[in-house]
Amino acid sequence: MSAESLRILLRGGRVMDPARRLDLTGDVLLVGGRIAYAGPPLDPREAEADQIFDATGLVIAPGFIDLHCHLREPGQEAKETIATGTRAAARGGFTTVCAMANTSPPIDCRPLLEYVQQTARREGVVRVFSLAAMTRGLAGQELTEMAELAAAGAIAFSDDGVPIASSRIMRAALAYSRLCGRPIMPHCDDPELLAGGTMNEGPVAACLGLKGIPAAGEEAMVARDLALAALTGGRLHIAHVSTAGAVDLIRRAKARGVAVTAEATPHHLALTDAWVAGHRWEGHGQPYDTSTKVNPPLRSEADRQALLAGLRDGTIDAIATDHAPHTLVDKLCPYDEAAFGISGLETALGTLLRLVEHGELTLDLVIEKLTIGPARVFGLPYGTLKPGQAADVVVFDPQTTWVVDPTRFASKGRNTPLAGQRLRGRVEATFVGGRLVHQTEEFAARQTRALVTR
Repeated sequence: MSAESLRILLRGGRVMDPARRLDLTGDVLLVGGRIAYAGPPLDPREAEADQIFDATGLVIAPGFIDLHCHLREPGQEAKETIATGTRAAARGGFTTVCAMANTSPPIDCRPLLEYVQQTARREGVVRVFSLAAMTRGLAGQELTEMAELAAAGAIAFSDDGVPIASSRIMRAALAYSRLCGRPIMPHCDDPELLAGGTMNEGPVAACLGLKGIPAAGEEAMVARDLALAALTGGRLHIAHVSTAGAVDLIRRAKARGVAVTAEATPHHLALTDAWVAGHRWEGHGQPYDTSTKVNPPLRSEADRQALLAGLRDGTIDAIATDHAPHTLVDKLCPYDEAAFGISGLETALGTLLRLVEHGELTLDLVIEKLTIGPARVFGLPYGTLKPGQAADVVVFDPQTTWVVDPTRFASKGRNTPLAGQRLRGRVEATFVGGRLVHQTEEFAARQTRALVTR
């Protein structure tokens, strides 16, 4: 039976939809690939369905939206493909992902953008939107044909991974963002301060003898880009905010009416630069573990606390994974030579629920920043369980614990500092447009039991 005609009932779960301020024990009914109902328990006469899942003890929420992930295709298929990356997304509860443009070659022209779109439709198991490069070849010298790319479906523009050194180019990009109606998403760092750095500049870097990346580099570029956004009236989205100073700058800019949004990653919200020295939640790891090398780097505890405060007060609009898969060779080398990046789609929820467990964030806020928050940032018609909307749904168990085993990832990227760590919270099922694209054996058994008892 096709998803277009299937009736699926998720029964008796904790239904949470921050977009509707909905948090209650009830049912969600999916009909024909759309949300038909989400609310208190249905009358048995209204609850007839082709498939019934007992969701008792589970949370039912809108499918997560990731504004920032690297699917690596075209050109870097040894690291990830659209097929493997979207399967990893489904396992993480993400029903929509936005693929970054720094592929090889970069997505800087219409044919390459259309290649990603066509491949995603053919091989992807979740929704894929593609960003386009801001400058040709990510060289920072000449803008791409932004209007043409926007018309072809580019969701935003970014040279992520390569800071835009030229203020003239950045000003022009922000001015064009008004014309094409798409946000500009820069990698905010001073290239000269970034050069040669491997981790956060501070006491830990000094003890390890590693060259640091100062917080000032990020903050200087955030300040510049906010000033240019105010000058041009352009639409600015700050990627992977990592420092206390950057959070404060964005907060002040929003208060002045600057059109800016911002995101933070699970790893910057939960981990610090102490992990580079071997700190772990459970046990002690090896120092210089290259799986901790990421750009921007894991920062100090003070920075982490500032990011959490920014989420709570609305300065930071969304949580995005910055999923950056790499091959073993990319990471199995000295720290200075290793590639930047953490594979994060499959560990995002568990990482964030640890913060909920320790009282640093609330569950409804985490769900908001994974659903309606990112939907609003890029103007996407998802992130809610409102009847009539696409049946993009995640079902997760907030209590189940599991140990991170990268060898079992759907992603080709095994590069996570969380290997061997115990996380609380597991995605049990993911639906995209009413189609079940991921389920655990335990969740499948819930359907079997429900059908037997009907």
